[in-house]
Order: sequence, then structure tokens, then C-alpha cells
Amino acid sequence: MKRIGRIILRGFLGILIFFVILLLVFDRLVQFRMDNKDLTDWFHQHHAEPHIGYYESRGRKVRYMEVGNSPDATILFIHGAPSSMSYWRNYLTDSILLKRATMYAADRPGYGYSGLADPMPDLSAQAAVQAFILDSLHKAHRPVIVVGVSYGGPIACRLAMDHPELVDGLVLVAPPIGPGREKIFWFTYLIENPLFHWVVPRMLATANQEKIHHREELTKMLPLWGQIHVPTIYLQGEKDGLVDTTNATFAREHLTNVPYLDIRMIPGRGHLIAFAEKDRIEKAILDLLDRTEGKH
Repeated sequence: MKRIGRIILRGFLGILIFFVILLLVFDRLVQFRMDNKDLTDWFHQHHAEPHIGYYESRGRKVRYMEVGNSPDATILFIHGAPSSMSYWRNYLTDSILLKRATMYAADRPGYGYSGLADPMPDLSAQAAVQAFILDSLHKAHRPVIVVGVSYGGPIACRLAMDHPELVDGLVLVAPPIGPGREKIFWFTYLIENPLFHWVVPRMLATANQEKIHHREELTKMLPLWGQIHVPTIYLQGEKDGLVDTTNATFAREHLTNVPYLDIRMIPGRGHLIAFAEKDRIEKAILDLLDRTEGKH
């Protein structure tokens, strides 16, 4: 009996060790980030020279990237959840955009190499971290176009609300900007339970915290939409199953003080249009550059 007990115990320990190793591997695979060397090598293969650096803002160490040296304009890209600044690499190496602007992107707090799994669900604080690139780290060339995808969309809007002097145009890609107008998964609150939280990959843990607080953060923004006064282009797939398409209606109803609002719904597309519709999004960026150039 003792021998059988030892065999069962060893089997249990073996399964437990295998499960822990599997979790560690899973965590590694779903970080959606590239280290500095891999990112630099990728850019060199695409004939671009990135500058990758770090800065301190709101008590956080943030990794960012600068690409290009055009004095004519600035484009700031803000990624969604979960993700990292490498999400934008095909845009940051685009030859047309490189001719028109100096471009920036950062790992948002809690992602990439900006404190993975240490989330910052406060949208105003997130906007302040992005603002640091434009007003403290560099003197941004005007006009400044801010591009936010998914969760990065409301951060871009909050940046325009809190720091209107830094933003000249907004491109919002499938943005969840209306309180309660995005999908909440059945496991969202469950995985915050300590019994389950430890098995969640770190990047997904950050995204989950942001999702839990998102409605509250968007509600704080409700009185502030009238403070946005820059031309805005909104793009979303008509079949978006994650961010409700009524967010487009919310944009039309609340962006009442912008001089130009263009809502572009894309037939047949879902949520991940930043990859599938790069040409459309690039055109939106170029349209705003054309609309705002010469005004600063």
C-alpha cells in the first residue's frame, strides 16, 4: 500500500510540475511583445531605423519607440488590450507615412516592457503617460495625429480632452468609447478570484483589469466630450463582435464640437481591422494630415 501511495504521489507531483511548466510556457507565448533586439532586427529587415528608449511618467518606467525624422508632422500610435507597441510595426515602417511624419509608439503600462502585469486602468493616467512623449520627451512637430485602436481609442480621446494643446487630429479604430458598449466575457470577473488569477497569463491579467474598470472610466469621461475640438475619423468593422457598433452612434452624439467627423463603417469586417484594413486606416491618417497641415 505504501508503494502504491508513493507511486500516486509521484504521479500527482509529475502532473503538477507539468501543469506549472505548461502555464509558464503559455504565459511566454501570449505576451505579444518583442524585446529590443528582435524589434530592432525586424525594423532593419524592413529598411527602417528605430530608436527604442525608456522614460519615467506617473511613477512608471515606459518603453517607447521613435521612427523617422520628418519635421512636417507627428503620428502617435496607441495600442489596445492586450498588445504592445510592436502591434504597430507595419505602420511604423510604412514608406508613405515615414515621408510625412515622425512616428511614436509605446508599450502602455502593464504591457510589453512597461511593467508587464502591473496595470493602470485609469484612462486619464494612461493619457498622461502618452502625453509625456509629445510634451516632455520630444518637441512634437505639428500637426500631431493620434491613432488609437480598440482600448487605445478612449485613451486617445482622453488625451485630446486632458491635453488639447497636444492633439490636432484623432483616428479612432474600433474604439470602445460608450459606457457599457463592449462585450464582457463570462469569465471576466471569475478570473479575478485568487483561485484562478494565478493561472492567467500576465498580459491577459492586465487586460482583464482594464476591462473591469472600463465602464467606470468611460463614465468619468461623459462630461468631457465637448472638450474635443479636433477633426476625427472613426473606423469600425460592421461585424465587430467585441466592440458594439453603437459606439459609432455614441461618437456622432458626443463629438459635437469637432470641426470634422467622418465615421467609416467597413462591410464584412470584425474587430481586428488594424491588420485587415491597413490601407483604409493609413488613408484616414493621411486625410487628417492633409486636413491639418499648414494650420500650425
